Amino acid sequence: MSVERIALFIDGANLYATAKALAFDIDYKRLLKEFQGRGRLVRAFYYTALIEDQEYSSIRPLIDWLDYNGYRVVTKPTKEFVDSTGRRKVKGNMDIELAIDALELAPFIDNAVIFSGDGDFRSLVEALQRRGVRVSVVSTITSQPPMVADELRRQCDEFIDIAHILNRIGRDPQERAERIQRSAERRAAVEEGDEQE
Repeated sequence: MSVERIALFIDGANLYATAKALAFDIDYKRLLKEFQGRGRLVRAFYYTALIEDQEYSSIRPLIDWLDYNGYRVVTKPTKEFVDSTGRRKVKGNMDIELAIDALELAPFIDNAVIFSGDGDFRSLVEALQRRGVRVSVVSTITSQPPMVADELRRQCDEFIDIAHILNRIGRDPQERAERIQRSAERRAAVEEGDEQE
């Protein structure tokens, strides 16, 4: 029996919102390892929009890390507009980029794993299935409200509730806070040492 060829398609904003709703941080190294253990990982795409003209983006360190550690990062600048009530809004939807990449890769994979609960992807799931690709959707129904659209859950071949794999792909926020604290203490100690010289 041949090894299943897998590709990951991660809607960055959606996965971030899901992780936040469940109060945990994703460990992207562990996430990659989890899916490498399920077959031959052909590609791991991560999609996110970036705010242009911003000197520093809080997401930049993550994007750089992903880029160097096995992920294919796809970005585009956000669009800014004023809505009908006069409020400034920022739009950065990556659905089209994700859909095109998934359809182009379809002949080379057996399982497309889509990290998103966005119901707009139901048509993509159906199109991939018509091409003989099994589709897994990773999101959650354990949050209030659920982060996955019902029509997407019904359409996919396998629904993976991220809450059930948290222990394999997550990083405890407390652990992260402690690590940041230790890092700040080390930095303070180094700076103090520099001043004493």
